[in-house]
Amino acid sequence: MPILMPFIHRLLHIGVILVALVAASVASFAQNADEAFRRLSADSYSDTARGIELLIQTANPNAALIIEALSDGRLLAGPGGVVVKTPAGGFVDAKTGAALAAAPADLKPVRLNNAVRRSVQAALGGLGLLNPDPAKRVLAAEAVFKSRDASLLPVVEAAIGRETDARARAALRQAQAAILIARPDVQALDRLGAIDVLRERGDQDALATLRALPADATPALKEAQARAISAIEGRLKLWAAAQNLWYGLSLGSVLLLAAIGLAITFGVMGVINMAHGEMVMLGAYTTFVVQELIRARAPWLFDWSLAIALPAAFLVAGAVGIAIERGIIRFLYGRPLETLLATWGISLMLQQAVRTAFGPTNREVGAPAFMSGAFELGGLAITYNRLWIIVFAGLVFAALLAILKLTPMGLQMRAVTQNRRMASAMGIRTGRIDALTFGLGSGVAGLAGVALSQIDNVSPNLGQSYIIDSFMVVVFGGVGNLWGTLVGAMTLGVANKLLEPYAGAVLGKIALLVCIILFIQKRPRGLFALKGRAVEA
Repeated sequence: MPILMPFIHRLLHIGVILVALVAASVASFAQNADEAFRRLSADSYSDTARGIELLIQTANPNAALIIEALSDGRLLAGPGGVVVKTPAGGFVDAKTGAALAAAPADLKPVRLNNAVRRSVQAALGGLGLLNPDPAKRVLAAEAVFKSRDASLLPVVEAAIGRETDARARAALRQAQAAILIARPDVQALDRLGAIDVLRERGDQDALATLRALPADATPALKEAQARAISAIEGRLKLWAAAQNLWYGLSLGSVLLLAAIGLAITFGVMGVINMAHGEMVMLGAYTTFVVQELIRARAPWLFDWSLAIALPAAFLVAGAVGIAIERGIIRFLYGRPLETLLATWGISLMLQQAVRTAFGPTNREVGAPAFMSGAFELGGLAITYNRLWIIVFAGLVFAALLAILKLTPMGLQMRAVTQNRRMASAMGIRTGRIDALTFGLGSGVAGLAGVALSQIDNVSPNLGQSYIIDSFMVVVFGGVGNLWGTLVGAMTLGVANKLLEPYAGAVLGKIALLVCIILFIQKRPRGLFALKGRAVEA
């Protein structure tokens, strides 16, 4: 027993030291917590920012409540303490979390400036790193990445150590890299690793963060920075080209929808229909009317509004098209100039009629839930409405091909297109085919109006924005040829979007027009010329 006494005394001594250290730590912790609330009550921007920092460092259980209230302007502070005003109008003591009957009279809302707002956003991001939902941890890591708040580095590093979700872990490592790269007190090796992480991320935010490297960085760091910036810029250029290509396909699908009806009427009847754009406009306004009726009488059907508007727009535009053909155009066959002037006058009348009925201002057409929002595919930002329009254009194209190839009406339309006199001699009622063709082309234009109502302003001038481009597509692809219309629409759409970054929107369209004029000089019948005795004569 005497032999063990020295060891017992030493253990007791160590225990006393540990207790003292724990007590000192607890006292320091409590002191920092009190200091945080004192800072929040000081009515100073710098003190408020420091108070937020201390709340995070002390892991105050009410930190999220306090900082969210500060962000929303619901944090009250003064000599009487710090109080949170709840969204419901109640009051909570920020220090204890206890409910209060009323806030002390000497409290005022804590003021914010831009610097404090950045601290608040960074703090909210830091608190979100502890959220059990991996998606919310990713969002929190993104907030820390953008704020680059050095005070959150310990929180980020601790979160990395316990993170199990691969996506959240990658976001945390990027947030850590964004903080490390701007700190001169970090070892060069760690900063080089941060540069590699940012290079792997490879977006505009990573590029901006890399450029935040201090000017006094070592030559090795600057060289690594230059290589990373060069690699990211090259990658972004490739993604920008891919994005423009996507925009071109999207524009091409819009041009296809607007021009495919014109290709039918122009090819079969040889009529230059300047009122074709107004058929598109009628389809868009039909969508507006359908949605207004649904909003007023059956709001639960709103997500089905476009499905209801599609047949309605086809019937409305098709009926107007048949009325125009039977009432005016059939008396002007063989006189292209009079037909052009007559359809131009009809377009003005239709515009004025819609302007009188609905007013000259733009009308709101809502998007169903499945067409709202966007998603990212690599470096591409793809909106659901454009994606669905591309799918819809493909379906309309396939349906028209089926009608032309597989139905008696399609056979008669092709016969009239290739040789009207011979078709008439074979017993085909060419007048009836003309009316049905004009109605079909106008109805398809109405379907285009439904689609365009999701991406363009619904106004009386909607159709005028697409009529010239539609004629360009039809003439370039080949009059009356649907495959030519498809290739022409996609070619012009992609070419237009690829030219815009270099020549601008207006000069790009002029350049395309000049190219098409030169092309027509060499191939007057377009890319895909129709075959037939009458056509080739």
